[in-house]
Amino acid sequence: MQISYSGGLCLALCAAGLIAACSKQEAAAPAAQAAAVSALAVQARTIPVTFQFVGQTESPQQVEIRARVAGFLEKRVYREGSRVEKGQVLFQMDAKPFAADLQAANGELAQQQARLSTARANLARVKPLVADNALAAKDLDDATGQEQAAAAAVESAKARVIDAQLKLGYATITSPLEGLSSFAKVQDGAYVGPANSLLTYVARLDPIRVNFSLSENETLRLKDELAKGQLRGMANDDYPVELVLADGSVYPEHGRITFADAAFSEETGTFLLRAELPNPKGDLRPGQFVRVNVLGFTRPNAIVVPQRAVQEGPRGQFVWVVDAQGKALQRPVTAGDWVGDQWLVSQGLKDGERVIVDGFMRLAPGMPVQAKEVAAEPLPAAAGGAAASGGSATSQAPPGAAAPPTTQAARASPRAGTESVYFDVDRARVDATGQAVLGQVAAALRAQPELRVTLHGYVDASGSSKRNRELARQRANAVRDALAAAGVPADRIVLEKPADITGGQSPAQARRVDLVLAEAR
Repeated sequence: MQISYSGGLCLALCAAGLIAACSKQEAAAPAAQAAAVSALAVQARTIPVTFQFVGQTESPQQVEIRARVAGFLEKRVYREGSRVEKGQVLFQMDAKPFAADLQAANGELAQQQARLSTARANLARVKPLVADNALAAKDLDDATGQEQAAAAAVESAKARVIDAQLKLGYATITSPLEGLSSFAKVQDGAYVGPANSLLTYVARLDPIRVNFSLSENETLRLKDELAKGQLRGMANDDYPVELVLADGSVYPEHGRITFADAAFSEETGTFLLRAELPNPKGDLRPGQFVRVNVLGFTRPNAIVVPQRAVQEGPRGQFVWVVDAQGKALQRPVTAGDWVGDQWLVSQGLKDGERVIVDGFMRLAPGMPVQAKEVAAEPLPAAAGGAAASGGSATSQAPPGAAAPPTTQAARASPRAGTESVYFDVDRARVDATGQAVLGQVAAALRAQPELRVTLHGYVDASGSSKRNRELARQRANAVRDALAAAGVPADRIVLEKPADITGGQSPAQARRVDLVLAEAR
């Protein structure tokens, strides 16, 4: 019994020791390490909004050029498809038959004028004789009638001369306005008559009209938002308009909405709108499909966040926010229209809350974070600016429909020994994640004096080649300037000419600058 008691006591003591040791280990366990993130304090502010529609250009005056007389077409004088001036000769018909008709009409006029002279002389002789009763009154009536008939015949002959002159003039066909000519529909030598009188047409180009439509649902939504104060318009509905061309470039001239139809179309259920824009160089042609940006609207008390901050989960869109205790929380949000390349958040965020914009990969709800504050990204100018700025009243695709990866983990280097800085659509500003990458590169260069960095920009194969090359140059310069500001000597930075993006890669890959670290040779 004594041995059993001692054994039980030993077991109890051992168990108590193990429990105490476990408690000490748990108490000594380090707290969860705070994740380094970049956060943005959102602000409610008034932002410009652009509504985008699909439109088609048309000429404000398109005139059919037709032959007014029948005859043979002698020659086409103008160059097909060229700009023509008002009064410029376009076609020349065979004028000889019309010249002959004019000559005959002039001859007939001279004959009738001679008869009129004879009739007037005869009347002058008859009048005194009748007065002296040398002739009967009937002779005076006859002479008067002959003089009046001759005068009428002269007027008819004059009309035939005018008609012949007009037909001779119509043989030379001119343009009634300045504009762009079309191709000739009748060839030289062909007989032109009522059945084929259409020769070509001329379209006026300056100003140019753009027709676009607003659906009934869109109209009701806009009216509702304006009535609730969620949207503000311009006085007198005087909204400026800009065009985005097929290659993504913005037409430099702005116009105004000049016409709104009185009723909805019964066939399409849409409301027709028309704008006019200056087109002095004739860059816009009738029939072009364009995107129409209607400017001048603003949203008061709006909250916008960078596109990379909004993520998609099983329950919809959400963002990560930093609470008052410095912990990360998931927040469901409702993201509506686009404002430039940022989301307009209509529900889920309040003024002053801090939204995480970089460093999501290691986050979990309730996890402590070490947030680095970043500045808000600029908004598009109220007068328009970027092509896809603002919200869309149509099903406008957001800029860069497949958003590029923006977290540090997702932005893996495309090849060994290379770091990369990615940029948002149509932007050349280094974001917070890019700054972190450049900070690491600068630190490596400072620690290893034998290294130098070569910068390679890329040109996207889609869209405006000129604009994409300029963006590639600006992005490489932005990276160079950031490295120089971080203390990297200029002689250790090599800036290469931007290269074209290779086929098969996404446009997001073209929006990057590679930093290749290598030993100086």
